[in-house]
Amino acid sequence: MPRSNDQTWSDAAGPDRVQPGYGRTLGLLVRGKNINPQTLLATDYLNHFNEIVMLLEILPAMPECLDDAREWRPKSYQEHFRDSAFSDKELAILAYDNCPDCYRRPFERTVARMNAAVAQGMAEIEAAVAGGDSERLQAVAGRLTGELHGLIAKANGIVQGTYDVADQAAVDRIMAP
Repeated sequence: MPRSNDQTWSDAAGPDRVQPGYGRTLGLLVRGKNINPQTLLATDYLNHFNEIVMLLEILPAMPECLDDAREWRPKSYQEHFRDSAFSDKELAILAYDNCPDCYRRPFERTVARMNAAVAQGMAEIEAAVAGGDSERLQAVAGRLTGELHGLIAKANGIVQGTYDVADQAAVDRIMAP
């Protein structure tokens, strides 16, 4: 969403999210820090999901890695950065707390979909492993990793500000006569 020079990043977030000009200041502070200055989001968080994808991809060939996959747990954006070695983790958390809602809401919906997909898929994978059904394990792991790759790509687009984040109500307002 292009913005004119006289608008601040906080305009998109709403007055209850940031103080006037604060979002713009954050946009300037995050430049060069692997945090998008437009969205105030960092792709580093997606590494959390890439970890489970890598485990799921090797499970059909190495079912003994199931315990490693079972240990994976959803983490909030803030939890991920608190636990990470990301050099600007406090800035990443502050930026996320002030992320414009037009990016934050679709990002959080996408993250929720990834977490739900992993939970459902893990139950199916555990059943396949317990039943010794390697073909089913291959199918479920393949479907789940494909779904997660698509959702990670969507989340990455949101982080980069390149994914269309307009909700249906916004589209309806634009299209109204």
